[in-house]
Amino acid sequence: VQLQASGGGQVQVGGSLRLTCAISGSYLGSYATGWFRQAPGKEREFVGIISWKGSTTNYADSVKGRFSLARDNAKGTVYLQMNSLKIEDTGVYYCAATDLMSVHAYDMNYWGKGTLVTVSS
Repeated sequence: VQLQASGGGQVQVGGSLRLTCAISGSYLGSYATGWFRQAPGKEREFVGIISWKGSTTNYADSVKGRFSLARDNAKGTVYLQMNSLKIEDTGVYYCAATDLMSVHAYDMNYWGKGTLVTVSS
């Protein structure tokens, strides 16, 4: 399974971005897709996760009500819509595939390369 996050960029406080995770390769099963981010000098942290069917999502408290996840399995893509962005949302965003609906990075089976999001005032 290969994953690639894209859609990052620079945005002002209060703005919006939509990140895309493109998923390809041989599926050994049906994977949930998680998003994590890492700010400079900080550890990677959980952002959100969406189940394989898209019927279940879970978000970090810091992004609830601002971020939302959706997926289109026919296209092999997962979307992270980020609204009302804050400076503290700055970081490299990674998508990952997992067979668990987990908030932990160590439960992710596959990782993609990240995409940088910079929120400025």
